Amino acid sequence: MRLRIPLLLVVTALVITGCGAEKDSSAPTKTREDNASTFALDVDTASYTFAARQLNDGAWPDASTVRPEEFLNAFDHHYAQPRGDGFAMHVDGARLPEAHTGSSSSRLLRIGLQTKSESSSERRDANLTFVIDVSGSMAEAGKLDLVQDALHYLVDQLQPSDAVAIVAFNDKASVIREMTRVSDKARLHEAIDRLKAAGSTNLGAGLTSGYGLARESFRERATNRVIILSDGLANTGTTNASTLVNRIQEEAAKEISLLGVGVGSDYGDKLMEELADKGDGFVVYISEQKQARELFVRKLPAALTVRAYDAKAQVVFDRSAVDTYQLIGYEDRRLEDNEFRDDTVDGGEIGPGHSVTALYLVKLRANASGRVAQVKVRWLDPKTRDASESYETVNVDDIDGTFARSDADLKVCYAAAYFAEALRQRTAPSFDELAKIADDANEELDDPKVGELATLIRKAAQRR
Repeated sequence: MRLRIPLLLVVTALVITGCGAEKDSSAPTKTREDNASTFALDVDTASYTFAARQLNDGAWPDASTVRPEEFLNAFDHHYAQPRGDGFAMHVDGARLPEAHTGSSSSRLLRIGLQTKSESSSERRDANLTFVIDVSGSMAEAGKLDLVQDALHYLVDQLQPSDAVAIVAFNDKASVIREMTRVSDKARLHEAIDRLKAAGSTNLGAGLTSGYGLARESFRERATNRVIILSDGLANTGTTNASTLVNRIQEEAAKEISLLGVGVGSDYGDKLMEELADKGDGFVVYISEQKQARELFVRKLPAALTVRAYDAKAQVVFDRSAVDTYQLIGYEDRRLEDNEFRDDTVDGGEIGPGHSVTALYLVKLRANASGRVAQVKVRWLDPKTRDASESYETVNVDDIDGTFARSDADLKVCYAAAYFAEALRQRTAPSFDELAKIADDANEELDDPKVGELATLIRKAAQRR
């Protein structure tokens, strides 16, 4: 199946029934009551990498920090890129694996959206204001030292015409380096070396100072971003999430969006996620040097350009074919159906080469045939703010194959999503079965990250 969309994303929808979960936002929905599922697109991945850090440290992730959509988006699903500036849409699915207890009428549905990558020669110059937590909690190994290494590495990779400013905060905020062209990288390296950890965490002061500097240094026809690097453990000054979020929303409207980079085994996941979502950006988590350098050199530069603002997805199920559906994850990103075309309602910001994946469990009606659902995506052009939409149709035949013969990336999606559900103590296949599915997929993919997924699932089985 094909897609035609200028935006970067991948949405994987799994509709699963027979889960026996209590009535909540993640329970199956009857199409006779509501046949449309609407949510803002999200490319965050922090939940998966933070959970991996905790499991590797011998701890069990708190259920409130586990978000299945971020487990899905942590993997490369190898979606084809679109021609030109549009979306490439991929739709497939399968019957449930034998290990998944459920009705024979249940199916998995995957919907993938992909935007075109961008070369360094194509992207606009960037004005990056780094807001760096230098409170005492950042002295822990794997926090400020990791941030400094990654920043040094990034400065050496950016274009000479890019510019970087550095704000540090603990009890108060201070400007360590005014906006400086990367062509003068010696001054930037010197400023990074001067960062030292001490004091409490006044996150509000850091954001206020950082956005103030970004606004003063705003460059037309460039990408202007604030990038906060912190363990998210605000403990002095303004610590109320709503107040901080309101401040971010005001600045995001001025075309200065926020990226969040979380660090540390003791990490304020909820605050960092909310700040990035409301700041029209995304949040990632890093715990080791290789991972940090990959983020700052490969992913961060690729995210400097925006393909789509306020991107939303809506899946409209055919009532004659579908009895119930269940979106796995995206609880914090769900929207009212009438908000899909309301462009005053915040969606997700998607950059070049990004993908978004969402999983649904779908229960078909007896003798269902023909159309299962129509998938719609809407976004605003980053330059003109004009709205565009794209559509694709899903039929019963698209999701009727056996799981064993399904695409290897679909197996990864299933293993990742239901690993998250198992960590949240919800009904799911056993850890052993999920690890076997990940292993089976990796026999074909030979992807170290999928191998890591299988290892993490087995570690969770040992700690349960």
